[in-house]
Amino acid sequence: MNQFERFVEHPKGKLFVASWQPDPVAPSGSANVPFLLLHDSLGCVGLWRDFPVRLSQTLGVPVHAYDRLGYGRSSAKTGPQTLSFIADEADEGIVPILDALEIDRCVLLGHSVGGAMALTAAAIHPERVAGVVTIAAQAFVEQRTLEGIRAAKALFAHPEQRARLTRWHGAKAQWVLDAWTETWLDSAFRDWSLVSVLPKVTAPVLAIHGDRDEYGSEAFPNAIAAGVVGPAEQVILRDCGHLPHRERPDEVMTAITAWFRRRLA
Repeated sequence: MNQFERFVEHPKGKLFVASWQPDPVAPSGSANVPFLLLHDSLGCVGLWRDFPVRLSQTLGVPVHAYDRLGYGRSSAKTGPQTLSFIADEADEGIVPILDALEIDRCVLLGHSVGGAMALTAAAIHPERVAGVVTIAAQAFVEQRTLEGIRAAKALFAHPEQRARLTRWHGAKAQWVLDAWTETWLDSAFRDWSLVSVLPKVTAPVLAIHGDRDEYGSEAFPNAIAAGVVGPAEQVILRDCGHLPHRERPDEVMTAITAWFRRRLA
């Protein structure tokens, strides 16, 4: 497995990108359809852990991941998160990465809010997106979403929990936390949803969700699968929370592999 790291220029700073190339002995996949991973609200490249390596080796395709502006090793971001940040990232973050990596089309795989960004990008730029995999993605704002975020906000008030964020985001940790909690808890964000976005998604979609997700019910993958116009599949993992790729890694990999072979390989 070959891993490469680089920084991509962005109008507002630099974006950190990591790439994994499968070994020659990996299963033969479609090298023309790489994956781009989109992290969650507190995430970064490092927090994908061994998932990108496993994905690349299992499918035999290149896998790329990047830190959004303000996260991980990318440049800091100033000011509060905009309420349009999901649509903004789908256009202003993902496209520059694809251009810099000289990727014409890819599969977008997003965890949590990264899944919403992936679907939005597929709607805005269908010519660049060959498929979408969402893991624990939100489709609108549920009461469970708000309750989960309030609980997490209280948890991160403790120094030891805040230190976890600092480990991955450095001095940007407070901004990262606020960008998540204050945006989603803002009453002006309460009406956000993917309802108008999903009918524009024509690429194949796989929606993976845990039945015990702290931030959203099975209504999310149901809405995604029912709302897109392209072929859609969903996998509900039992006794699983908001981190299926860590809690049920083998089941998630099996589901993605089967979907990829059917739809894209």
